[in-house]
Amino acid sequence: MKLLLVEDHQDIAGIIFDFFEIKGYTLDYASNGQQGYDLARENYYDLIILDVMLPRMDGYTVCNKLRDQGIDTPILMLTARDTREDTLTGFQQGADDYLVKPFDLDILEARINALTRRRNGQTANKFLSFGQLSLDMNNHTLTRGDCRFSLNPTLFTLMKLLIMRAPDVVSKDEMINALWGEDEPDGNVLRSHIYQLRSQIDKPFSHHYLKTVTKVGYQLVSEEAQ
Repeated sequence: MKLLLVEDHQDIAGIIFDFFEIKGYTLDYASNGQQGYDLARENYYDLIILDVMLPRMDGYTVCNKLRDQGIDTPILMLTARDTREDTLTGFQQGADDYLVKPFDLDILEARINALTRRRNGQTANKFLSFGQLSLDMNNHTLTRGDCRFSLNPTLFTLMKLLIMRAPDVVSKDEMINALWGEDEPDGNVLRSHIYQLRSQIDKPFSHHYLKTVTKVGYQLVSEEAQ
């Protein structure tokens, strides 16, 4: 499981890092709200641990901006203020859960596991759509018009990222991280998978959804945009 921790207190961040890395989690870290927002937009995470009081951009703003961008990664907010108003504000800005400092690390892990299980359950029967493309999150199939394609796990992951971010660009680094983490295979394997995906969803049709953005990544482009 990959987590993003956005926390400006170095001691707290260090304790959280030590606890979760020992248990096999992968973590990225941001010490301010702007950096956390940028990382959350550019990378895939299973969950974001987000402090409320942050320099450069507070946690409420980070959460709200991510939701406005269509990023539905579960967000667990941390705060030192245990008031009804603070809790309500967090949920209103799009947070999925709220934990008051100081907290027990085992409780934090339990909340994280509950949120990720809930997310997986929600996506089990959900469809993601863009234009004529519809991705079945349960059966890992993609439909375009009257055509239906079964996607292997790699192509499914790529298609999910592309539709979730459409029409924004998904960077090559984000795709590589989602597929292989730090164990990227040698050679330009990503390019080969993109070719396979393009052959399935675009080759038989006059409009090509999948567009290469040179030296950056890939994006889905609607017919109206061309």
